[in-house]
Amino acid sequence: MSKIKITFEKLKDLNKSALIPFITAGDPSPDDTVALMNTLVENGADMIELGIPFSDPMADGPVIQRASERALKNKVGIKDTIKLAKSFRETNKKTPLILMGYANPIEAIGVDNFIGLIKEAQIDGVITVDYPPEESGEFVKRLNEEEIDSIFLLSPTTEDDRIKLIAKQASGFLYYVSLKGVTGAANIDIEQVSENVKNIQKYSDLPVAVGFGVRDPKTAKAVSKISDGVVIGSRIVKEIEESDKVEIIPNVKKLMHSMKTAIDSSSA
Repeated sequence: MSKIKITFEKLKDLNKSALIPFITAGDPSPDDTVALMNTLVENGADMIELGIPFSDPMADGPVIQRASERALKNKVGIKDTIKLAKSFRETNKKTPLILMGYANPIEAIGVDNFIGLIKEAQIDGVITVDYPPEESGEFVKRLNEEEIDSIFLLSPTTEDDRIKLIAKQASGFLYYVSLKGVTGAANIDIEQVSENVKNIQKYSDLPVAVGFGVRDPKTAKAVSKISDGVVIGSRIVKEIEESDKVEIIPNVKKLMHSMKTAIDSSSA
């Protein structure tokens, strides 16, 4: 059983949602990434999404785009991201780790090479934003062979037939994008998100995590009540961007603590 599945099952037994923070590898510097990952775990992260820097992250808003730009200036690419993940694994064997990125860097180094590297780094899941289910069958099959989860995005415009198609291929969890547009784009309509999550759950037993637009503890709490996991990306990356270097870890710690407290309070 995958670490992602085990984590969701444990949280379900406790009537809790997962806190899933996102950061971009190499932002603000490669030396900060593992320290930030450890800070996320120490302050409530149930699993981590680690972004692979990419020059054209079309699903991401300006905050995460700038994070990718900073990381690329630091010469951090896909192989460096996997090396940072491997470094994290030297001291943390337990926390599920998910890579999030785009198809181009994966295909540039070769799918078999990519899967071999992430298997060695003990990555638990992969989100490839621009791999549609119609074209990712072989990729998903190869990941399944290595017991690495394939996590797919669903959006407010995903129709039922497509939800069924994605649900057949996905493992680990389903990632529901809470709003139309890019990351951090707008406030979430909780009622609409709730209806869409319930609709997805008609077609899959996989946990459903909700991301895009979770920017404060109040929203995190509301999302945790209607989903199995809360993904927080732009808000954390913004905290990293706006903090002085010596304040990055303390500020991220404070933010994570507020989000974790809010999420856990929804099950009280």
